[in-house]
Amino acid sequence: MCEKVFRPLAHPLVLLFGRLRVPPPAVVVVAGAAGVAAAVELGRGSLIAAALLVQLKTLLDNADGQLARLTGRISAFGRYLDSEVDLLVNAALFAALAWTTTQPALALAGFLALTSVLSLNFNAERLSRAAGAEPEAETRGTAVLGRIYAVVYAPQDRLAEALVARRPALTNPLAVSLLANLGMSTQLAAFGLLTAVGHPLAFAWVALAEIAVIALALLPRRAPNGQEEIA
Repeated sequence: MCEKVFRPLAHPLVLLFGRLRVPPPAVVVVAGAAGVAAAVELGRGSLIAAALLVQLKTLLDNADGQLARLTGRISAFGRYLDSEVDLLVNAALFAALAWTTTQPALALAGFLALTSVLSLNFNAERLSRAAGAEPEAETRGTAVLGRIYAVVYAPQDRLAEALVARRPALTNPLAVSLLANLGMSTQLAAFGLLTAVGHPLAFAWVALAEIAVIALALLPRRAPNGQEEIA
């Protein structure tokens, strides 16, 4: 979804933003505002508006990175901001689901499952490249966002590192490619589709199914001699 749909659609916006000298972090903020607005509309029961705003958020989310690379303005500040805004939007969407349904526990479980899938998606790819999880702080503002990242994301990164240490196959090209298709663009496209057809809470089940399938795939397999196979 990211490579074939949203990035090509975002490219004209990237060229426009580049000409207007829009800073990439500003695009991140607007994307976050669209996502939070989607949560508000979801809470109000305006499902079509919520679905469209979620796709707008994804479109802008695919524009900020392209804009940063095009203009040579890649920064740790933007990287931190993007990650933390994504988490804020996801939390807002699931909070809206909890508010508008009689199943807040399911909404919470869906949020935790989606967060886990996205964390594994990110960490499997970066560990396959032996890359670090956190960029170096450049400014005071970056340091503040870095501290937030350390509280929210660093425990997820360490858990993923421990999981990969036990299951190195997670970083092979096939596994990384499969997990890449469970990234934010695909997830929010599914969320928007289910919301548009009137079943937004079904996405919580989708997220839970994803994490269940991944967990089953990671279970140790038994060799014919009864000993555990090394993944």
